[in-house]
Amino acid sequence: MKNLILFSVKDFEFRLHHLLIIGILAISFSVSFLVRSQAADYGFELNEFDPFFNYRATSFILENGFEAYFQWHDDRSWYPEGRDISSTSQVMLHATAAALYQIFGGGSSLYDFTILFPVIFSSLTSIVIFALVRVIAGTTGGLFSALFFSVSVPVIVRGTIGWFKSEPLGLFYGLLGIYLLLSGLKSENHKIAFFKLIGGGLILTFGISSWGGIQFFIIPLSFFFISLPFLRKDHRFITWAIPLFTSSFIISSLGFERPGINFAIGLNGFFIIASTIVLVICVTIQKLSKDKTKIRNSLIFLVAAIILGISIVTINESTNFLYTPSFRYLNAINPFLTTTDPLVDSVSEHATTSTSQSFFFSSILMVFAALGIWLLIKKKSEEKPTSHKIQNDMLAFALLIGLTGVYVSSTFVRLELFASVSVIVLSSLGLSILTSEIFRIKKEKKRQLEFSRIGKISYVIVVTILLLLPTTLPANGNWITGIKAPPTILNGGTIFNQATNDWPDAMKWLKENTSQDAVIASWWDYGYWITVLGERISLADNATLSTKKIQDIAKMLLSDPDKGWEMLREFNADYVLIYIASQKIVNEPQELYLLRGGADESKKQWFIAIAEEPLSRYLHSDGISGTDYFWENTLLGKMIPYSVIAYVDFNSQLESQTYRPGFTAVYKKDIKYAIDGDGPLQLIYSSPSFHRSDTGPISGVLIYQVNKDYKPSLNLSSQTNTGTEIFPNSYNIIKLNDEPINPENAIIKSVKSKE
Repeated sequence: MKNLILFSVKDFEFRLHHLLIIGILAISFSVSFLVRSQAADYGFELNEFDPFFNYRATSFILENGFEAYFQWHDDRSWYPEGRDISSTSQVMLHATAAALYQIFGGGSSLYDFTILFPVIFSSLTSIVIFALVRVIAGTTGGLFSALFFSVSVPVIVRGTIGWFKSEPLGLFYGLLGIYLLLSGLKSENHKIAFFKLIGGGLILTFGISSWGGIQFFIIPLSFFFISLPFLRKDHRFITWAIPLFTSSFIISSLGFERPGINFAIGLNGFFIIASTIVLVICVTIQKLSKDKTKIRNSLIFLVAAIILGISIVTINESTNFLYTPSFRYLNAINPFLTTTDPLVDSVSEHATTSTSQSFFFSSILMVFAALGIWLLIKKKSEEKPTSHKIQNDMLAFALLIGLTGVYVSSTFVRLELFASVSVIVLSSLGLSILTSEIFRIKKEKKRQLEFSRIGKISYVIVVTILLLLPTTLPANGNWITGIKAPPTILNGGTIFNQATNDWPDAMKWLKENTSQDAVIASWWDYGYWITVLGERISLADNATLSTKKIQDIAKMLLSDPDKGWEMLREFNADYVLIYIASQKIVNEPQELYLLRGGADESKKQWFIAIAEEPLSRYLHSDGISGTDYFWENTLLGKMIPYSVIAYVDFNSQLESQTYRPGFTAVYKKDIKYAIDGDGPLQLIYSSPSFHRSDTGPISGVLIYQVNKDYKPSLNLSSQTNTGTEIFPNSYNIIKLNDEPINPENAIIKSVKSKE
C-alpha cells in the first residue's frame, strides 16, 4: 500500500510516490508563481529599465523577422552613433520570447506576455533544479531543492513579474544544460548519453546568450572535468563524453555574435577546452602507467597543468592574447581586484554583499548547507553499505558548484543568485541524507519502533518550523513580504514604496507633444523608458556602451548654466529630462520639502565622481547635501526646482541657516527656469505628483526644453533665485544662536513626524 501501482503503460508503472512527486512539484511551481507575482498588486507593468528594451527588441523580431533583427542598427538610442543590437544584446532572450509568443501568445498583447514571461520561466526552473539535484542525490533532495528555489530571495528578486531581463531565462537554460550533462554522464545507455551531452552543450550556450552571468558555471565545470579521471573508472566513456559536450558547447557558441568567437578564444573558452584536454591526457597517463604509479603520475601532470594555466592567465593580464571578459566578471573571479571606474561602482547591483544581506538571503538554508557538506564528507569516509549513496563524481560536482557559487557571489549583490543556487543544492543534499537516515526502515522491537515514530514526527515538525520561519518572520521583512515592491516604472526606483503614474504620464506626454526626431538628454538610467515608452531618441541608456558619453552627460549637468547649454547644443538635444524624488512635509502656511528620495537629487555624488570633479566643490561633508556652489553655479542645481531655506537637526530641534554636520536640509519649491523665462532651459512639463496639494512623497519627472534662442553672454544670476531665503520671522523657527526650538511649533512637529 505504501507504493501502490496506480496504472501501467507498457513497462512503466505509475506508482503512488510518483503522484506525491507531481504534487510537490505543482506546489513548488504555484508558490513560485504567486510569490513572484506580488508586484502586480501595484500595477501590471514591466519592472526595472532593461525589460523595456527587451520588449522593444522582441517586438522588432515579430514585426520584421529574425534576418532584419541581426542586421538592425538602432538609430534611436546612443544618438548619434546608434547601437548594433544583435552584438550587444541577449539574443536568445529576444528569440525565445518571440518564438513562444507566436505559439502561446493567443489574444494577449506582447507587452502583457513579456510581463508574465519571467514568472513562468522562474517557476519552471524550480522543476529543472529538481531534475538536476535528483540526478546528484535522488528524488528527496530534488524535491527539497524545488521547494527552496520557489522561495529563494535572490532568485525571486531577479525573476519577479515584469522582470523581462536576462536572469530568469538564462538560469533556466543554464541549469537545464548542466542537468543534461550530468544526466548524460550517469546514463547507462550511451546512445541516450550522446544526445544528452550534445543537447547540454547547446542549451548551456543558450543560457550564456540569454545572460552572460551563466558563464560562471564554467568554473565548477572546469574543475569537475579535471577531477573525473580520479573519480570514475569508466575512462573510455568519459574520454569521448566530455570532449563531445565541450565541442557542442564551443561550436554552438560560435553561432552567436554573443557569446561568439570572443568567448571561444577567450579565457572562458580556454578554461573549458584546457580542462577537457587535461582530462584526456590524465586518462591516457593512467592507462599507460602501472597500477602503483598511475595516480601519482597523473597528479604530477595535473599540478604541472594547473601551474601552466595560472602562468598563461597571468601573462594574459599584460598581453591580452586571449579575449578578456569585462571587469565585473573578472572581479567576481578575483574579489581583490579594485576599480577606479565610478560608473561601475554607481550601479547598485555591483555593490558588495554585506553580512546582513547574505543572512537575509539564505538564513536557515546556510545551516542546512553546512550540514549537507558535513554529512556528504562524513558518509563518504564511512562508506556504509546502507548509507544514502551518492556517486563520487556527483558528490564532487555538488561541492564544487556549492563552494564556487558562494565564492563568486561575494563580490556583487547581483551574483547572490549563484550563492542561492549553491546553498539550495547543498542544503537539499544535507536534508535528503538526514531524512533518509531518520526514515530508514529497520526491523526493531515494538518499543524501539514507537520511539522511532516519535523521533520521525519530531524531526518533521522541527524542520518544517525552521523552514517556515524566514518566510513568515518578521511580518514586514520576511522572504515573502520583504521583497514586495512596485514596478520601477511606477515608483522610479525611489525609496518610496508607493506606485504613481508620473513616469507613464511623462512618457505619454513626450510621445504626444514632441516631434518624432526629438533628442532627449537625461541620465542614462532613463534612456530605455524614453526610447520605448516616449518613442523618442535618447543619448544613452542602460546598455552602457560608451563610458565617455555618460561622462559627458555628467559634465553637462555639473557645468555652469552657460557651458551646460553649449554642451546640450553640441549633443543636438532638444529637451533635458531630470527626475526628482522629494517629500512634502508641511503644507501650510508655507510648503516645505525634504529631498534624498533616491532620484537624481540623490545621485549627484555619482555624477560628480563620473565627471571626475572634486566632491568638495559640490557637496558638504555628508556627501549628499549640495553646497552653495552646486545650487547656484550648476545646470543641475538650477534644474532642481527647490531651494534650501534652512538646515535642521531633528533630534536636538536646532536649526541653522548654514550647513552643519548631522543637519538635514529643508527646501521650498523654486522653479528657476520657468516656461516663459529667457534662461538656457524652459520647464515645459512636470509630472502630476509634483503638484500635489497634500503632504507625502513626490515623484517628479521634469522635462525642460532647450532654449535655442538663449544668449550665453547674459548673466542670469541676478534673474534667478539663489536659494538663500530663510524661514520668515513669523514662523519663529530660525534661531541664529541655535537656541532650542519651541516644541509646540506646529511646523517642526509636522517635520519630525514625517522623519
